[in-house]
Amino acid sequence: MYHCRLFSFKEESLPLLGPTVANPVLTPWRREIVKMAGRRIALKAIDWVAFAERVPPNQKGMFNALKTRTDAISAKLASLPESPVAIDWSFYKTAVAKAGMVDEFEKKFKALQIPQPVDTQTTAINAQEVEADKDAQAYVEASKARIAQYEEELNKFRNMIPFDQMTIEDYNNTFPETKLDKVKYPYWPHKPISEL
Repeated sequence: MYHCRLFSFKEESLPLLGPTVANPVLTPWRREIVKMAGRRIALKAIDWVAFAERVPPNQKGMFNALKTRTDAISAKLASLPESPVAIDWSFYKTAVAKAGMVDEFEKKFKALQIPQPVDTQTTAINAQEVEADKDAQAYVEASKARIAQYEEELNKFRNMIPFDQMTIEDYNNTFPETKLDKVKYPYWPHKPISEL
C-alpha cells in the first residue's frame, strides 16, 4: 500500500509491468514511479502562517499534528530523485533466461503512463470561499447597524436624568414602554392580560 498526500492505493491497482506483483525484477521501479507521482502532487505550497492565524485555540493541537505530518511527508518526497534511475535493460536481457520476457517488460514500462489526479475540488472550494465572503460582509454590515443602534441607546442612558432624581413622568418619557394606560385599562395592573 502506498500513500500520497491526497490518496492511498494498492500496488495491484497500477498497470502491471510484469506478470505478477511479486516479480522482484521490476517491482522497485513501480514503487519509484508511484513516489514520483506523489512528489508532483506535493509541489503545491501551503501558507502555514496564514493557516495558523485561522485555527481556533481549541484546535491548535490538531493543527500542529497536521503540520508535523505534512512536513515529514514533504521531507520524504524532497529526498527522492526527480526521475528514477535508468533501467539497464541489456543487463536483464542477459540475466533473465526466458527469451522475450525482458523485451515485453521494457515495452510495457515505456508505454506506462501514470495518470495525474484531476483537481475537481478547487472550483467548489473557491465558490464556497466567495459565498463565505458575502456572508461575512453581510454580517459585518448588520453588526455595524447593531452597533449604531446600541450607541444611540448608550447615549440615551448617558444623557438621561439620574434615576434618583426622576419623577414618574420623566421615567415614562425616558422608557415609554413602561407607561401604564390607566384610561384604557383602569384596573390594576393597567395592562392587557396577554402582556402579563
